[in-house]
Amino acid sequence: MVSVVVVNYRGAEDTTTCVRALRAELDYPADRLQVVVVDNGGHDAERLRGLDGVDLVVSPENLGFAGGCNLGVEHATGSVLAFLNNDARPDPQWARAAVRVLAEQPDVAAVASKVVDWDGTGIDFVDGGLTWFGMGYKRHAGQPDDGSHDAPRDVLFATGSAMFVRAGAYRELGGFDERFFMFYEDVDLGWRLNLRGWRVRFEPGSLAYHRHHASMSKVDTEDNARELFLLERNALLAMYKNLSDATLAKALPAALALAVRRSTARGDLDATALEITRDGPTEQRVSPPALAGILAIDQFVELLPSLAAAREDVQASRVRSDADIVPLMRRAMEPAYPLPRYLAAHDILVEAFGLEDAFGARRRVLVITGDAISERMAGPAIRAWNMADVLGAEHEVRLVTVNPLCVPPPAPFPVLKSRPRDLGDHVDWADVVILQGHALEMVPALKAADSTKVVVCDIYDPMHLELLEQGKDTVAEQRELDLIGVTAVLNAQLERGDFFVCASERQRHFWLGHLMALGRLTPALYDTDPTVRSFLGVVPFGLPGKPPQQSASPIKGGLVGESDKVVLWAGGVYSWFDPLTLVSAIGELAGRRDDVRLVFLGMKHPNPEVPEMDIGTQVRTLSGQLGLTGRNVFFNETWVPYDRRQDWLLDADAGVTTHYEHVETTFAFRTRVLDYLWAGLPIVTTDGDAFADLVRTEGLGVVVPAEDATALAAALELVLYDAEFAAACRERIAVVAQRFTWENVLAPLTAFCRDPRPSADRLPGAEPLVARPPLGAAGTVLRDLALIREYLDRGGPGELAKRAAGRVRRLAKERLRRG
Repeated sequence: MVSVVVVNYRGAEDTTTCVRALRAELDYPADRLQVVVVDNGGHDAERLRGLDGVDLVVSPENLGFAGGCNLGVEHATGSVLAFLNNDARPDPQWARAAVRVLAEQPDVAAVASKVVDWDGTGIDFVDGGLTWFGMGYKRHAGQPDDGSHDAPRDVLFATGSAMFVRAGAYRELGGFDERFFMFYEDVDLGWRLNLRGWRVRFEPGSLAYHRHHASMSKVDTEDNARELFLLERNALLAMYKNLSDATLAKALPAALALAVRRSTARGDLDATALEITRDGPTEQRVSPPALAGILAIDQFVELLPSLAAAREDVQASRVRSDADIVPLMRRAMEPAYPLPRYLAAHDILVEAFGLEDAFGARRRVLVITGDAISERMAGPAIRAWNMADVLGAEHEVRLVTVNPLCVPPPAPFPVLKSRPRDLGDHVDWADVVILQGHALEMVPALKAADSTKVVVCDIYDPMHLELLEQGKDTVAEQRELDLIGVTAVLNAQLERGDFFVCASERQRHFWLGHLMALGRLTPALYDTDPTVRSFLGVVPFGLPGKPPQQSASPIKGGLVGESDKVVLWAGGVYSWFDPLTLVSAIGELAGRRDDVRLVFLGMKHPNPEVPEMDIGTQVRTLSGQLGLTGRNVFFNETWVPYDRRQDWLLDADAGVTTHYEHVETTFAFRTRVLDYLWAGLPIVTTDGDAFADLVRTEGLGVVVPAEDATALAAALELVLYDAEFAAACRERIAVVAQRFTWENVLAPLTAFCRDPRPSADRLPGAEPLVARPPLGAAGTVLRDLALIREYLDRGGPGELAKRAAGRVRRLAKERLRRG
């Protein structure tokens, strides 16, 4: 149901024309269209009572456009509200085109109609603008309508003369602010919708015709002073409510000063008006337009107590930053008025208060990790570090770790250590929070249902799958408890996040199933983006864009001879890997190639909170038993500094990773393989994970079955001793590696952070549009009778009683929810 609200103000003839067009010309089902006419001031009630199919609401006093619309909404029953000026008429497709946008794009709260003049030749509204001092304007008003501005796009606001809005979102935000009376109430509403994460969408197919300012001509004003007063005052109201604290601190004093200069410039007043001559003070008449700005400031002060409360609500519930809004303002620094004295003051104030910087402020992004940050970093810290580094090119970024070890190398962004209980201060600072691991559990406020922060969850590490393998030696009861705990941690992220990133398409399929099981893949999310990639993106581990440079040879000429053939295990030794088969294969290969060498890059994890796993002891024992340690197998006990790993990589002839065949393997993403790509090393890997598919498909090395030492030995021999094969692998690796630079792989995250919004299912007042009209009393009875027959056929009286009790419980919960 669409409820169209038309506010009449001493314009019964215009209103009659408008309503008749709605009823006779609009291509929309009559039973799904409600027309509410508000006689604002009660002057034309008798003349309007004769309109057929109209819900007439009479207000004895003039409530202004804002109050009149809100009064009409009190009597509206539709899930979509439409507002149409009484001196406007709709195109036949006006409603259908707008409702289609709302149905197909659940994150759009309001549709801005295209508005043209009465004969359709000139533009009234196709896009809005907003100056830094709060004045909204129609950017293309008065231009010929040549179709050049007809592309649908996101806008800051829709014009109140013809617009649509979801009823749930409108009521959630309190509708139009009646303090505005008229002018900029539509700007304020659109601004607030955008701050709450909704989109406002211009749709040219939703067309209306408007007698420009015909309704305002009914308001008798001397030299237009009344209109100027409302424009000046309401601009201050809008900016005071909606700008952030930091921006308002600079913009408000400048806006107040500029309002005074606009007034004096209109009245051609300056300090000479106060000159005192021999005959007494100079007399100079002050016209009403010259007082408009001064009186506006005076009433702004009067309204401050109630405005302060409204501002507190807006700021507490906002999810988008001023940096997100500025692009929708179009030309925020535009002076808007051509008066010379005014333009000079505008430039002075912009420079004196640093407004160019204030309205060009960068978005604030917080990246939280639980991993150690130092010269020696493991995967989670490396990933968080590079996210901060890439995003820092466009945003103000902080990287925060809750790990006790935080001795970071030099960085172009702040790297900070925080106790879990102090994370709230960093979260309060941020516009976007990117987290991984257990970080969400450390900020309970982020998990709250009313949390308005935009949260990105990096779920590249399926911790619960790792735990299945890692905890095999743990007491069974504890193992089950640990798994339940880690799964709960991940579930909390999946239920809260606004955007998720994982490491591969395989992982994406896994997480899609998990999200569906939790109920997060709602129709609203799907309809917003059927690919769901704007909700769950693939961000693999990356590699530096700059090729590795070697400054030392820690392996050849250090651990081993300069001519030896080196196989590198680049990374830690964990329970889900299979270094045992690898050591056995090296033993087999060493029987015919005595110069083969296997080097484990780091046995001790850099994060002091990660205990050494038993697999490390097992591989050392096996190597010793086979007589390989110190001859063919070498263990580097300390973790190599992150920026020095290239020296080790470039000393190797091949890279290897081996693992068992289990569920962790299926969804794992072996970050060490990316270092092999970076260094151009032919790769030998066990089958079963995403990188095995890449190596096989792109010809980057050899893929072998799990736990097959003979096949593994043969593969290592091929990449180490067949120079032609190895060269071909390196050539193909050089091409593939470019796809995995951090700048490229982080593209989905970079795109989201350029326009961060809450997920469609977390928008305030989000309700599905009703596709059919209400059943009515007779339809409800028929539906219930059909259900009774179905339940009796299915399970008899017991099934019927169970279903009836369930309905009673649901109705009780709904009454409680609605208060």
